[in-house]
Amino acid sequence: MLQTAKHWKEKINSGELKEQLRLLYGESAEKGGRGIFNLLDSYVMRFGDSPCALFSASGRTELSGNHTDHQHGCVLCAAVMLDMTAAAAPREDTRVCVLSEGFGEICVDISDLTIHENEKGSSAALIRGVAKAMSKRGAKLRGFDAYIRSNVPQGSGLSSSAAYEVLIGEIFNELFSCGFTPTELAQFGQYAENKYFGKPCGLMDQMASALGGVVFIDFFDPAAPRFEQLDLSFEKYGYSICITNAGGSHADLTDEYAAITSEMLSVARYFGKDVLREVDEKEFFAALPALRKTVTDRALLRAMHYFSENNRVELQLKALKNGSIDDYLTLMESSGRSSMAMLQNVWASGCTQERSLSLALAVSDSILNGDGVSRVHGGGFAGTIQALVPSEKARDYKNEMDRVFGEEACHIMAVRPVGAYRIK
Repeated sequence: MLQTAKHWKEKINSGELKEQLRLLYGESAEKGGRGIFNLLDSYVMRFGDSPCALFSASGRTELSGNHTDHQHGCVLCAAVMLDMTAAAAPREDTRVCVLSEGFGEICVDISDLTIHENEKGSSAALIRGVAKAMSKRGAKLRGFDAYIRSNVPQGSGLSSSAAYEVLIGEIFNELFSCGFTPTELAQFGQYAENKYFGKPCGLMDQMASALGGVVFIDFFDPAAPRFEQLDLSFEKYGYSICITNAGGSHADLTDEYAAITSEMLSVARYFGKDVLREVDEKEFFAALPALRKTVTDRALLRAMHYFSENNRVELQLKALKNGSIDDYLTLMESSGRSSMAMLQNVWASGCTQERSLSLALAVSDSILNGDGVSRVHGGGFAGTIQALVPSEKARDYKNEMDRVFGEEACHIMAVRPVGAYRIK
């Protein structure tokens, strides 16, 4: 149901939305409510006081499975309590007009769903791509007006792009009664990012944002990924997830990400397969002498990372189910070493000076002094690291990481139990 900004504010003030806000923001529910107040004010300033709906899509953190999803492997990830929110209302025409706070307004006419080369790398491409994916599945879409606010920092490794894609999909889905599942919304987001935006990403980020909670995902069949949601928080084990943005630039890294995919695929194709998930690990190691004559050594190292990391995901899942946090931490440390030594996504090729992730990992390990674990987070090359920190030390850890890498460089995360969400 669409409601005016005044009505939404009355519901927040009365406490009617208290439980929903706690679901989305945990202990920061009051702050989240103030954020929605500001969102509604901004929506009214741009689009008038017409009735609107409220939506949220979360950022995500990768727990395990660094660069395994695009090879149809397994991942462990979680939605976090940082999100993108939108106030949106349907239009009678086919124009999607989105004003994103801090980024200006874009309008996309979805009567034209062809790929526009000049839009690649832009939010307009994501809107058009999501609309195309949904239309291919039979959705009858119109345009909408939306104001979007975000507290998912760009370049933070918390996947603001996936949150945006899932948010746009959820707005279409709810406003026009499409009935798509969270998994389908995730797939639409990946399609948009791959085909329209021009980035060859896997499906993990979108699935985490769309589903919510701690999620194990097996991409053996990417058209129908198998997933399992876990009802847990790391706080119950006495640890907090801390994500630190080390400050490196993500600009011009698309080729670095694409090289990981293409090099892993070069190994798979040696065996006549499409992805490494289809390659037998024992056959791979037996064929190493011949492989060295065909593919690069870096491709072989990245394939070795894939095999070890994919096995590790299931072991970490088992550790969490069994409550074996010490086993989980040991495996997390192994994951970080594998990303650095074999996947080699800690710094960009040809970059001789910038080592922000390496420095962040070294500083983090120095602070933790063996009481907690750090690893590269997400795509790598620049951006963020993840640490599991004893909860009683999390604030001190954040303060020290902020001292080195800048104010609010470090975020203490809480797992968000829900994914793409319409506030009602």
